[in-house]
Amino acid sequence: MSDTRKGTDMKNLVSVILLLMATSFSANAQEQGHLNVTTVVQKEQVTVNAAGETERQLVAADTVVPGEVVIYTITFQNISDEPAENVVITNPIAETLTYVDGSVFGPGTDIQFSVDGGQNFANRDALTVDEDGSVRPAEARDFTHIRWVMQTELAAGAQGLARFSAVLK
Repeated sequence: MSDTRKGTDMKNLVSVILLLMATSFSANAQEQGHLNVTTVVQKEQVTVNAAGETERQLVAADTVVPGEVVIYTITFQNISDEPAENVVITNPIAETLTYVDGSVFGPGTDIQFSVDGGQNFANRDALTVDEDGSVRPAEARDFTHIRWVMQTELAAGAQGLARFSAVLK
């Protein structure tokens, strides 16, 4: 195997490891023992069936190469006997990833973004970035974190969902 190929393979392996390590969250209710939170990283696999039709399905993102889109799905369930209040799910976007504009999803949540490493959050349209002394509106490539804030309490036994896509650089 050539040194160039070994270097590319190592870069891809490191990218996958960083991608998977970036999967984290914070939830006030979880800290209180109210939530079970699970994050799954997948990618879309496209195949052609015997009839010549294109089929799409989500599969585990065991291997990801630069340019591929990965889909993060965060599920959270209230495992207590009481409603969970102030549920907030925060997911960093690894430096090896770029958020796919418009891909964020989270029913019943207020979705916010950060451009400063998770120190401050706001709705997308309110964020700006200082670039070379000029302030400009934040773009998808600037986002470092996504936060989903539940608008109501999460009933005992109820489950929520948050999702976004990103491209491996």
